[in-house]
Amino acid sequence: MTDQQPVVTVIIASYNHAPYIEQSILSVLNQSYSNIELLVVDDGSSDDSAERIRRLQEQHGFDFRVQQNQGLTNTLNGAIARSKGSLIVPFGSDDIMLPERIATQVAYMDGKPEVGICAGNIELIDSEGNLFPEKRQRRDVPFRRLDFDDMFLERKPYPPAPTLMIRREALEKVGGFDPNIRLEDLLIELKITHAGYFIDGLNVLMARYRKHATNSYKNHRFMIDNILRTYALFSDHPLYDEVRYKFLSSMFLKVSNRDRTLARELLAQIPFKAWNKKTWRGLARLYFSPLEKD
Repeated sequence: MTDQQPVVTVIIASYNHAPYIEQSILSVLNQSYSNIELLVVDDGSSDDSAERIRRLQEQHGFDFRVQQNQGLTNTLNGAIARSKGSLIVPFGSDDIMLPERIATQVAYMDGKPEVGICAGNIELIDSEGNLFPEKRQRRDVPFRRLDFDDMFLERKPYPPAPTLMIRREALEKVGGFDPNIRLEDLLIELKITHAGYFIDGLNVLMARYRKHATNSYKNHRFMIDNILRTYALFSDHPLYDEVRYKFLSSMFLKVSNRDRTLARELLAQIPFKAWNKKTWRGLARLYFSPLEKD
């Protein structure tokens, strides 16, 4: 039976997540699906991540390599180049997979060559592993099939990064991850749907996403720069300006009472005719709300 199951390559790029890395790896090793190739790469961590991974590796025998820091997209491309799987799962070194996750996705993608990426739902945990309040969860997002416009125009809920299973053939068709864009998930989703594949988001809880002080999304400048550069790659889309200004307004609202210097920079990039409700709300926060800590 195992011979007929496709090989699924799970890639964990580890970087300074020592408190979480063991749980992340164990959640892959404890999958009900058996034909998994686990590649763990420590990307130049300065904490004791590598020692913790090595102890687990001696016990369980997965592939583990240590390298000088190359960044996430380069690390993923390097691991994919030497991987055997027809299905690729990049997975965060601070997140946790639920035990049936891989089996569910493999069964779903079987016989659906048009699906380039399969995703699911997540629940949020804090640095200690405690669940966030129910209202902040994304546990019950209904099934949706997304094409390029659904993704680019945000017409349907995005597939959460910790649940992506990517068809290798689709990845190869679009040339893998872009080493120039360090926020990898949005761009790969746009590239794969732009190439004609669908992303199917299943109404199945698949992973626990850990929110903590060092999440990339908390570095607002980093996130804004990478997302704007991602959108710019599709600037020939007739609604490109609308998408860009809508994103700038959302981020302006988000940072208006957290980082006022950045907020003013963002506001300066939004022409008055493109202002929306979020722009006005951000303006009120910028001038009338006390400064918050993120």
